[in-house]
Amino acid sequence: MDRRITKHFHIPAASLGIIPIVFIIVLIPVYDRFVIPFLRRITGHPYGITHLQRIGIGIVLNCLSTAVAGIVEVKREEVARKHNRVDSIPLIQPLPISVFWLSFQYFVAVVADVFSYVGLLEFYYSQAPRGIKSLSTCFLWVSIALGYYLSTVTVNIVNNATKNITSSRGWLAGNNLNRNRLNLFYWLLSILSFLNFLVYLFLAMRYKYMPLAQKGTSTSTNKVSNEDNKEPEDVEVHMGEVME
Repeated sequence: MDRRITKHFHIPAASLGIIPIVFIIVLIPVYDRFVIPFLRRITGHPYGITHLQRIGIGIVLNCLSTAVAGIVEVKREEVARKHNRVDSIPLIQPLPISVFWLSFQYFVAVVADVFSYVGLLEFYYSQAPRGIKSLSTCFLWVSIALGYYLSTVTVNIVNNATKNITSSRGWLAGNNLNRNRLNLFYWLLSILSFLNFLVYLFLAMRYKYMPLAQKGTSTSTNKVSNEDNKEPEDVEVHMGEVME
């Protein structure tokens, strides 16, 4: 793809990851300063929407982002065929289509991450017992790590299942994306993400939020929580009584 910004400046291929980072830098303040207050006025909820609703929106947008990526890939392959560059070397003959076409899928994916990651962290921290609040937040990063591992497994399964029905010996086999079926793989991921949303919806509708008074796992934990909620003067008096 064409990575030119000006006549004499090309974006290095390894630097394309800056596009979603720029979106994150811009969207998180917008989300915090505009989206949440707007939703708060509509719903009356202190967070605008519940944690589980925020996660669900993220999953739906993630499904949409892979679908958009498939559409962009179809456009890219059409340009390659139209200009007879199906087998061209990208560094020597880049396709006459701007790399910023990828911004569409990056944008939707970043919005999905803002909703889902923020929702997950807030959910873990607000619903976990007091003693494991910090530990519970690591579940997000563990799930991301497992997702990267399972993505490799998914690619291998797809290539093995499609090696006899494609000329490239698999949807993602080989180094020529113009001969592969990357668009079909994106749409497969979109379908899997939608199925994941249905499972999530089934479970989320049955979840009951833990009240503040029940977050402790024992009576002693509840006492600590109650002491934390006291005014500073009350705590000082209580400590004085203990010292006497």
